[in-house]
Amino acid sequence: MKLSRLFTAGLIIIAAIAFSSAMSAKAVALPDPDLDDRLADAPAQISAVLAGGCFWGIEEVYQHVRGVVNAVSGYSGGPAKSAKYDLVSTGTTGHAESVKITYDPSKVSYGQLLRVFFSVAHDPTQRGGQGPDTGPQYRSVIFYSSDRQQAIAKAYMGQLRDAHVFGKKDITTDLVPLTAFYEAEEYHQDYAARNPYQPYIMMWDLPKVDALKKEFPQLYVK
Repeated sequence: MKLSRLFTAGLIIIAAIAFSSAMSAKAVALPDPDLDDRLADAPAQISAVLAGGCFWGIEEVYQHVRGVVNAVSGYSGGPAKSAKYDLVSTGTTGHAESVKITYDPSKVSYGQLLRVFFSVAHDPTQRGGQGPDTGPQYRSVIFYSSDRQQAIAKAYMGQLRDAHVFGKKDITTDLVPLTAFYEAEEYHQDYAARNPYQPYIMMWDLPKVDALKKEFPQLYVK
């Protein structure tokens, strides 16, 4: 259940102001991936699918990353027949709320997208959800679609673990092959951008964009 259903609008807005600064401060400075692709010589379009909590926030973050052509909310990890919000939200379908990121490899690398993912898009040390959203549908997952994506993601998670960048906390992110991505209902698309003053967005999603701007000025775009 989204946090906006649990508090009055007035109380959430007050809390959001305080939480915004705290959330931005929690962004983790991470090293560049040791294993990554160099920028391509020519423009192209490649997709990456990531999950880490409510898809509204992940989508909003990547829509502000240089080189990202499009970010679409959807579901991965379960069958097509149950890829519907009312079913996925029960936590019984095997899906995770996911975002399909289409990017230009001549402008941003897959490794840099993962760096944003682990630093500001979500907290990879949280198990069983993100913030107020709990359940397997909010788990942290990298859905790789090629051997190269798998290799880069596996190497980077190992690099971050070896460097203890999250202290004593371990990375809980699953690394699994992408079998399918099912686009979410229209009302979920661009939700944060269309509802910037909704209390849930103010508290949990907009601070991530602020953190992106602060931690990754070279990647941030309005």
